[in-house]
Amino acid sequence: MPEQLQPPPNQTAAENADDDLDTLRVLSRSPHPYHRQSFELLEPSDCLIPSHEPFPSLGKDSTPPSDSGTEADDEHFLKGLPAPKVRLHKGLRGKNEPLSGTSTPWLSPAVLEEEGRKTALGINHGEKRVAAERVRRRKEVTRRIAEVLLLGFQGGIVVLNTDAQPYVRIYGKKVLAVIAMLLGLAALYPLRLALWAYRRGTPSKALPIRVPATFDPAPLLYPFITPVLISFLVAQNVKGVVLPNLVLGIAALPRALFPGSRYWESLSSSHWLFSCAPLFLDRLMATTPGSQQGEMSAEVLVLLYPLHQTLCLILHHLTTTSLLVAELQLLSVALLNLLLLATSPQAVILQAVLWGGGVGLMVLSGQVIQWGISLARVPKWRFKRSEIPSKGGFGFGQLKQILSSPNARRQRSSTGEFTNTFSDSAHSTDRGLTTKPTTLRADSFSENEVVPPPTPDAPSSAVKLSFAKPSASQSVPRRHTLPSTGKPGPRSKSSTPSGRRKRSASSSVRAFFSLTHKQATLRKWMYSSYVLTSIILIIFLGIRTYVQYYALDGNEPIGWALGYLFGGLSQFRFQVVQHDLEKWICLPFRLEPSDVQCSSGWIQHLRQFSFGEANTRLVLSGYWLMIIAFGLAIVFSLSPVCEVDTRRKVFHFMMVAMFLPTIYIDPTYIALALSLMLAIFLLLDLIRASQLPPLSGPIAKFLTPYVDGRDLRGPVVISHIFLLIGCAIPLWLSLAGLGREGEGYVRGWELRERELAMVSGVVCVGLGDAAASLIGRRWGHRKWLWGGGKSIEGSVAFAGAVFLGLGVGGGWLRLGGWETVTTGGGGGGGGGGGHESLMGVLDVGRLYREWGRERAPRMGVCSVLASLTEAVLTGGNDNVVVPVVLWVCVRGLGI
Repeated sequence: MPEQLQPPPNQTAAENADDDLDTLRVLSRSPHPYHRQSFELLEPSDCLIPSHEPFPSLGKDSTPPSDSGTEADDEHFLKGLPAPKVRLHKGLRGKNEPLSGTSTPWLSPAVLEEEGRKTALGINHGEKRVAAERVRRRKEVTRRIAEVLLLGFQGGIVVLNTDAQPYVRIYGKKVLAVIAMLLGLAALYPLRLALWAYRRGTPSKALPIRVPATFDPAPLLYPFITPVLISFLVAQNVKGVVLPNLVLGIAALPRALFPGSRYWESLSSSHWLFSCAPLFLDRLMATTPGSQQGEMSAEVLVLLYPLHQTLCLILHHLTTTSLLVAELQLLSVALLNLLLLATSPQAVILQAVLWGGGVGLMVLSGQVIQWGISLARVPKWRFKRSEIPSKGGFGFGQLKQILSSPNARRQRSSTGEFTNTFSDSAHSTDRGLTTKPTTLRADSFSENEVVPPPTPDAPSSAVKLSFAKPSASQSVPRRHTLPSTGKPGPRSKSSTPSGRRKRSASSSVRAFFSLTHKQATLRKWMYSSYVLTSIILIIFLGIRTYVQYYALDGNEPIGWALGYLFGGLSQFRFQVVQHDLEKWICLPFRLEPSDVQCSSGWIQHLRQFSFGEANTRLVLSGYWLMIIAFGLAIVFSLSPVCEVDTRRKVFHFMMVAMFLPTIYIDPTYIALALSLMLAIFLLLDLIRASQLPPLSGPIAKFLTPYVDGRDLRGPVVISHIFLLIGCAIPLWLSLAGLGREGEGYVRGWELRERELAMVSGVVCVGLGDAAASLIGRRWGHRKWLWGGGKSIEGSVAFAGAVFLGLGVGGGWLRLGGWETVTTGGGGGGGGGGGHESLMGVLDVGRLYREWGRERAPRMGVCSVLASLTEAVLTGGNDNVVVPVVLWVCVRGLGI
């Protein structure tokens, strides 16, 4: 029996008894299935096929296609919620229902599906369902074959790249050996399933293996292939990047692929051993001397597997169902690459922000944020009610107030009687009456009944109230309900009157029930103050110090930033010099006309000499603020008349307007700005998810009109974060693969050349995704063979928009006169001064040779590959995966 199909060890008899109770529970008809708790709702996929994912809770919800691109965003906000299970029209709902739509990269035993189908639907319905599933499986297999071929085509592009070929020769045999090992394990997995099926009984087929109708191999493909392809393209500037990514690629594969792994284990010994295979192969095949230069130590490479698995557990705990399995693995691999391989100032700053800020917040504020979330989950009516003073008069409310007073509690007797005196000045003064002690029983009048006044012949002005303890056989009748014919029995603390099990709050939530609403509000503000204080301390003590010594060569970050932005202003420079702040604020050198070289083009000449580098950054910042203000005004004006999808795409076009014209001017400054904006987005979403005052409410209110189905899958609103990451990742990867220059305090902040791949993310997300969504939503009538929401018209629009965007980016690169890096296949290049670059644009023959014969076909190939990847992708967000694919194609083909 395969290890993944074995039950967890130490299953006691009590657990078996619980299973029997669940079986009986199925037979109870209930018109309110959502009144049950999550563990009471039976999932067919849980009953028939055990979870093979590294995080079983991720497999509970069905995996929808990505919520952008040709499958337009739905106006209805509930689209992203998991689809409800099919309810049978007749009969009782049993455990053996048809398999749910949970996506999985694994094959399933046919025996399990046949039994579930026959039991739940019967033979006749089962035959119809078999025919429909057969067609669906064929389409799904076609789709996955196309996805594998697209990844293989990308691998061929990388292998043929001239800059990657030296590293392909060094690591090619190791990569092929690892791929062969993984293919062998993948081929062995169906045999393990078949062996388990034969051990269970005699199957109806010779090979009792069936491809699931929701087969998605994304967790098997992208976490392994994508990092390895990227590492070959940046290996020229990032030393020792291939071998760690090969180890991380194996560590990111699903645990069920490796024999001996058990799905309930957080760390698998066999999986760890297979992840060390590249190290053994490196020792055996290290025939080239250059293969050992710049490599990580073997000790660090061995520890990559537990580090990756631990990081995945933490990220899964933070994001829960917001990220799919492939996205979670890719995020962990990217963070580990950033931690281990960051060398440039921009990468070190991003490393400090994400790792330093994240770890610091978890250590200092993790528990407090969890308390705040638990407190926010408590409804107002569950809090303890505060005492309300009496408005005069005597009634049942005043009796309760008296009973709750300390004096009243001290006057309780052992017989259950309670005596209290109160003055009756009205009777004694106006009527001249004397009253005697009167004994009343609490059960002699109801809640709304008035206490009888004292009689005229009463000898005293005191009234004695006697509250007798009810006997065990008596019970307090229900209030505000219809009268019952008989005496009600004792209430159950674990079930409702109808017999349904009561929902019990978690211990973390029950701890706040003793607070009043005022106390809970005060505690929320205390939590918020502590979290905000921790954030400020982490930024100014932790991140600031790390950035100073590891990214800015000992320069103080705040002073460095002031000089980096305002150092070109004459008045600012005068004030710095006058107050002797030059040791703190780094002022740039003023360049003379004789010092400026125009070999990088006329735009670079204007930036360095006419405007100044610092002033150019201020101009870019002002331009971005203007675009943001203009875009928000358009969004707010379109809110009453346009649907959500149209308003969301305005943000995509804003990204194009902000970065496509400016990304070549100062790439390092834009990379720094994107890193800081990513940190701000994550911090704001953390505040929103923690529901701490005063910022969580306004942030949630602002984001609510623009969320889609993926944002409702978990606690993280990922749309704007993925939009920013999709635009930033190609730029960050290009900066990792290009040479640096610069002197003084700006050492490492200037590039020797530019490349078209920098704008891949902006073009893909801003133009391709928006065009595919808008056109496919309105004119997309022809769907792809495998079905789903993707249309052929939308995919054509995607490819056309990406081709146009790459053409505009390449034209602006040539027009600005920047030196282009030519990788892979003679895409032309050259820089020159401003006059030469302008004359080059007007040279029709040269344009035809460079664009008509060389660049245009390559851009067409890149556009088509990106469009097809967006059409077949379901295991990851296309706003992140497709820009990376386009970057690999553009840089690999050397456009």
